Parts: sequence; structure tokens; C-alpha cells
Amino acid sequence: MNRLGLLCPRRTRYILDTLYLVRKNPSSNSATSLPNAYCFRLATSFFPEDDFMSNFQLVRSCFSVAKIPTFARSYCSGNNGVDSSEWTDDIQYLDESGSVIFSGKGIRSVEPGLDDHVMVGGLKKPILNASAVVKIVEIVKRWKWGPEMETQLDRLQFVPNMTHVTQALKVIADTDASLSLFRWAMRQSWYLPNDECYAILFDRLNQSRDFDGIQSLFDGMIRDSSKHGTSSFCAYNRVIQYLAKAEKLEVSFCCFKKVQESGSKIDTQTYNSLITLFLTKGLPYKAFEIYESMEKAGCSLDGSTYELMIPSLAKSGRLDAASKLFQEMKEKNFRPSFLIFASLVDSMGKAGRLDTSMKLYMEMQGLGLRPSATMFVSLIESFAKAGKLETALRIWDEMKKAGFRPNYGLYTMIVESHAKSGKLEIAMSIFSDMEKAGFLPTPSTYSCLLEMHAGSGQVDAAMKLYNSMTNAGLRPGLNTYAALLTLLANKKLVDVAAKILLEMKAMGYAVDVSASDVLMVYIKDGSVDLSLRWLRFMGASGIRTNNFIIRQLFESCMRNGLYDSAKPLLETYVNSAAKVDLILYTSILAHLVRCQEEQNERHLMSILGATKHKAHTFMCGLFMGPEQRKQPVLTFVRDFFQGIDYEMEEGAARYFVNVLLNYLVLMGQINRARCVWKVAYENKLFPKAIVFDQHIAWSLDVRNLSVGAALIAVVHTLHRFRKRMLYYGVVPRRIKLVTGPTLKIVVAQMLSSVESPFEVSKVVLRAPGDSVLEWFKKPIVQQFLLNEIPSRADILMHKLNTLFPSSAPEIRSLSPPKPLITGKAI
Repeated sequence: MNRLGLLCPRRTRYILDTLYLVRKNPSSNSATSLPNAYCFRLATSFFPEDDFMSNFQLVRSCFSVAKIPTFARSYCSGNNGVDSSEWTDDIQYLDESGSVIFSGKGIRSVEPGLDDHVMVGGLKKPILNASAVVKIVEIVKRWKWGPEMETQLDRLQFVPNMTHVTQALKVIADTDASLSLFRWAMRQSWYLPNDECYAILFDRLNQSRDFDGIQSLFDGMIRDSSKHGTSSFCAYNRVIQYLAKAEKLEVSFCCFKKVQESGSKIDTQTYNSLITLFLTKGLPYKAFEIYESMEKAGCSLDGSTYELMIPSLAKSGRLDAASKLFQEMKEKNFRPSFLIFASLVDSMGKAGRLDTSMKLYMEMQGLGLRPSATMFVSLIESFAKAGKLETALRIWDEMKKAGFRPNYGLYTMIVESHAKSGKLEIAMSIFSDMEKAGFLPTPSTYSCLLEMHAGSGQVDAAMKLYNSMTNAGLRPGLNTYAALLTLLANKKLVDVAAKILLEMKAMGYAVDVSASDVLMVYIKDGSVDLSLRWLRFMGASGIRTNNFIIRQLFESCMRNGLYDSAKPLLETYVNSAAKVDLILYTSILAHLVRCQEEQNERHLMSILGATKHKAHTFMCGLFMGPEQRKQPVLTFVRDFFQGIDYEMEEGAARYFVNVLLNYLVLMGQINRARCVWKVAYENKLFPKAIVFDQHIAWSLDVRNLSVGAALIAVVHTLHRFRKRMLYYGVVPRRIKLVTGPTLKIVVAQMLSSVESPFEVSKVVLRAPGDSVLEWFKKPIVQQFLLNEIPSRADILMHKLNTLFPSSAPEIRSLSPPKPLITGKAI
């Protein structure tokens, strides 16, 4: 009725009069309704300027609200108890004067929300989808969201369906309004899940960057699909793609897993988007997992997937998988791009698969693709590092022919590779080209060339490079100086080496180690004079060396008989708080044993005194008389050996006993020597020397003894055997003296002088126990074993110094000794 208020008074009055006439003249007992034809006449008569349909509905609604007592509607649902589908009584329609305009059968109305049509006259007209969509859109745009909107949608005069909702969502641009309409539709009985509908909503949420809303709607879609047993292929894939492009790593992968669990299919574009996301995030192995899922699902790969996967597989080291995909790509007639070739060539080369890398390089050129500078550099590096320098140089030439200029790093690598492989001429040629190209060589390039020339012994070339390097203002490194100094030391250029060392010191380097290394070169080379000269230079320049090198030089001087130079070195060694150990003292004593000149003996005795070792105090006390020593020899020796740390110095003590016994025998101190051997045996320095095998065999093993120690051990041990056999009556079947091939002659000659029963075999002297017993009963044997021979002229061991050749006195002689001069010969 609102629109009637806008009409002119005459028109309004006419309509009201018509309503009055209808109220005064109702039909008899049937429910009547104002005919559509009459409404049609009113609409065309009074509203010619307006839209016809809206005017018609307006007039129709005006008359329908009139409170006519007998006016009733029959709904198709039968809610009012009227079962007839139409009226049978005639209805009259009057004009302004009350005259009958039209009469006809009455038409029942439709029930909103239940019927899917409208009545136009006597005809049923279905509601057009466009009209339904327009009505839904109008309500949603007006009310946006909330209970009011849902109430208006519930009052629609038609039954909507999902097609209407989907089309309405396409028109509605507001995200919240779209979601409100969708949620209302989900509560309706006619609702069915719609893939297109979900896809539209996801598009809206993605445009508004509402990823939380996307996730929430996705969860609802999963539940909805599970409930109705449907699948939304397009919507599923669209959600994952949107989340992946937004770099929502965890959410997109979670959605991917849920879609997989639901059994829905995932398309190639979705797989690609996930693979791209994981590769971008630096998770190649996760990307490979997606790819494996893609293969299991039987999803076909497209060109973009190959473009993503092959470089990623190659760079991650999975070269076999990359090659397999590359072959598949070619079989499916996809043209590999330059990016694929570049990644495969680079990865294959770095992995050492040079043949495959070169094959791919040639194949790429066959397809008309031009190699880039980066690819050239990668190939040259791969072949150069593998030592295939000829191929590297060929690619180098191809690179220059292609118009690419080698860069600084490539020049450096080629020069250093050829230098390290010993191809110094080619390296120097490329080095010259590098300088002509305007590149200043780095210290590493200079160092590499210099070190290689130094290693090959080319002094002039090395010095030229060194001077060029310093003139260019570059600072040589420690390795460069070390290589150059080693070269000069090997060439015995002491003055030049000293000059370089001083320049190195001026550069700010610590030169103590480098100077000591040069000194060690001279020592190992046996150049004692140069060693002493270099040591004097070090002292004058304030450069110190370590005690180890001082000891090495001291021992070298001792070996060469330079005792005058050796003593200052030993004094320096001792004064620097270095400890002279028993081995060093014993080695000096061994030189004294070998010495045959009285002057040298004095030098050696002074050197022994300079060691300040407790063993020298023991030596001095050993040669004193009992009055000065104030204790017997045996007790004195036992006290000394008890002070030795056998856990640390057992080997050194054994070495000392061997040399000391040599010296005592040479000095004619047999009793003292026997005391030393007895104490050494008591302290188990030679635990397996004497073996008593009950009544079967007794043996003495002297293979690891020096000559003097072996002779003393034989005499002392035979004396023990004699006492056991004569005094205790124990006689073994046999007695063995295990001498080895070296000491066999010495021991045999000594025993043969007293007519011993021992027979000589390869390495053993053996005799029956009974024979030895008879031999022990002879007086000369008793005097021999008890060392009661009255004068040196009669001592069987006279001039035993002939048993100590100068080759190796520390342990035992390695050459046959001179024959002993027997008492009969004297």
C-alpha cells in the first residue's frame, strides 16, 4: 500500500472504491480472490508510465491484503484443510461505476517457499533462475549477514537450489556476505556440497588474503565431503595452490596430506606449487617426497615439473634420478631448457662424471643452445681439478672464441692447476697472458708458481717470481717463504737464504721455526760445517732454535768427530734447562769406547762431565777405590740401578749396561764388569738370558748383548753353572750358549783357549752336561771363571779392544772380530 500513497487522489480513490465494492458484494459461499485480469486493467490504466510487472504485483498485493470475510487461499500443501486445487464459482470484476468488467473461474494462489512456480493468469510459470538469483543477491547485498538476512532468505517465495546459490556467489563480491549466504545454504534441506561453490569462496578468501579463513573453510569442506560422500577436486587443489603461493609451508602440506587421506585426486599444478614451495624454502628432500607421491598417484608430469625437479635433483647430488627424469622428458617430446642443461653439466662435472658432462654439453650445442660464461667456467674447473688439463685448455679456447673473456678467478685456477701438475711452461705462459689482460696475480698465484719452481729445484725462476712479487707490493705467505728457504738450503746457498730470512723477519713474521727448518735441512744432509755456520748466523741475528735441533746438531758433530764444536752445543743444551737423558749420555760413552786417540779421549771425558748426568757420577765412583767410595763395588752398583725408573727408562738402562760393559772390559775392570752384569740381571734387564730347565738343559742367551756384555755374561754364568754342578751335584743333560751368528766366533774363540767341550753350530754352542762337569774340574778353568789370573799378560781377554770395531759398538759388533791372542801365543 506504500506505493498507492504516491498516486494522485483520484486514482487512490478509485482503488479504494473498488475495494469497498468487492467487500460489499462477495461471492456466496466460496472463497474468492481478485482476478488477475482485473489487476491487469488497473495496472495498465493507472500506471502507464511505470514498469508493468512491478505495477501489476503492487496492485495484486493491495487487493490481497484486503480483509474480505470470505476470502481464502488454498495451498498446495493443504495446510488450511481445503483439498480443491481451484475454485468452481464465477468471480465478477467491476469497474468504477460498478459495472461488470469480467467474470471467470477463480485461480488459487501459490505458497511461498514450497512451490517452484508463480501463476500468471491461469498459467503456471516456473521461476526463472535469473530472477531467483537476482532476488537472493538483492537480499544478501542489503542485509550482508546476520539473522535479518537469514530471515529474509527464509521468506523467499520460491525454493532455492545450489545453482541459485552458486550463481549468487559469483555476483556477490563481499567475502563476509558470501560466507554468510553459504552458511545459510548449508543449513537448508536442499543443500548439497558443490565444488564450484567452494572454489568461488576460496577465490574470495584468497583475494582478501584471509588464509585463516581458507584453512577454516577447508576443514569444513573436508567434513562436508566426508558426510555426503562427495569430493571437491577443483576446490581441494585450489586451496593447496593458494596456500603454497602464499608460502604457508606447514598449512599447505597439512592440507595436502588431508586431501591424500580423503582419497581425492591432486592435479599436476598443485604438485608443482608444493614442489616450488619446498625448493624455495631450502627443503629439497621434502620436495622429492612430494615428487614421489606424485609418481605413486600416477599423476602425469608436465614441462614445468621437469623444469623444477631436474635442476633440484642435480644440485642435491641425486644425479641418477636427475638423468632418469631428463630421459623421460625427452621421450615425452619436451624440449629441455638451458637451465636444465646448465644444472646437469655443472653437477655432473663437479661429481667427476666428466664424460657425461661433456656429452650433455655437446647435446646442448646440437639443440642450438649457446653455452653461457658460467657453463664454460664450470666445465673448465671440473676438468682442471680432475687433472685433464688438455681438455680444460680446449674448452678455454672455445670460451674465448665464443666471445667470453676469462675472468680473474679462471685465470688463477688455470695457472695454479698447471703449476701444481708440473707443467710450469704452460703455467708461466698463461700467467703472462693474465698480466697482459690487466689482471694482477694474487699472492696465492705467485705462491703456487714459486713453490712449484722451488719444488722442481729451479732457483733462478723462483727468485725471479719472488722479486716480482715483492716489487708488486704483495706480501709472500709463510708457505712461500718456507718453500723458497728450503730450496736455497738444499742448494746450499747460505748467504741468499740468510738474506731472504732477514726480509721475512722485516715483514713481521716469526722466523724462529723457518730458521730451524733450514738448520735441519743442513743437519739431515750431513753438512755439519754449514749447520754450524747457519747456527752462528741465527745467534748473531737474535734468532733462537729449539733444544731438539741443538741435540741433533750435537749428535751430528759427535758422529763426525768434531768434539771441539760439540761441547759448546752440549753446554748450550744443558744451560737451556734441557735434560740430558741416559740415552744421550750412553751415546757419548759409546764414542769414548770407539776412541783411539788420547786427545779425543780427553775431549770426550770433558763432554761426559758437561752432561751433569747422574750416570757420570756413577762412572767416576765406579773407578774409585773402596776407601774413597766408602762402600763395596756391588753395593755401589746396586744403589745406582735402584735409582733408575724402569717404567720410563728400561730400554735406556739396557743400552747403558751394554756400552758400560764394553768400556769396563776394555779398561780391564773385569770384577766391576761382573758386578754390573750381576745387578743388571737381578733387576731383570735381561730376564730371558739364563734358563734352567731342571735336569734337561741349561742355557744362556747373549744374542741381544754387546761383545763385552756377552763375554762377561758367559764367564759369570758358567761360574754359576759350575757352582751348581760341583757343590749341589745337579748335572743337566746339556748346556747351550745361544750366541747368534755375530757373537758365535768371539765366544767360541774365548772358550777354545781353555779347551772347552762346547761344539759350535750355526747360532749355538752346546755341550753335554757330563763333559762340562769334567771341564769345570780343571784348575785353569777355575782360575778363568774366578778371574784369578795374576797378570795382564796372562789374561785370556787381553787386548779385548780388538773385539770392538767402530761400526756399531752400542749393541754388538756386526763384523767378525779379530782373533784373540791366546796365552800360549804370548
